[in-house]
Amino acid sequence: MAVIRDIHPNDRARWEALFLEYGVFYETVFDRAVLDGVWAWLMDDAAEVRAFVAVEGDEVIGFTHYRPQPDTFTAASGWFLDDLFVDPAARGSGAATALIDAVADYATAHGGGTLRWITAHDNDRAQRVYDRIATKATWVTYEREC
Repeated sequence: MAVIRDIHPNDRARWEALFLEYGVFYETVFDRAVLDGVWAWLMDDAAEVRAFVAVEGDEVIGFTHYRPQPDTFTAASGWFLDDLFVDPAARGSGAATALIDAVADYATAHGGGTLRWITAHDNDRAQRVYDRIATKATWVTYEREC
């Protein structure tokens, strides 16, 4: 079983490799500016975006990025899980569930509220995990570039 911990500065190379692979999965190419920008957030204690990594032995096998998201329906804390990725070779190990549980535990310890995330409509493997541990929302998501 993977150990879940905060991301550390020495995780950069492995995180970057996994983040690039995550981008490929979603047909997105992350350029150097995005990689450096996200990494800067993750290393800045004042930034809202945080990360956990899943580690087996000495190797990072997965990550999740998360942040607070105030909830106007409850006037309380809420949380958003932005990204979750586990190395394909480690899938089925429970790492994804452990990463989500770590975010939920962090959220509970820091005000509670609802933890939300999205995934692609055709990401069936991930949805099987999500259906087991969470409730599928009825909301439809829209995007608009600004």
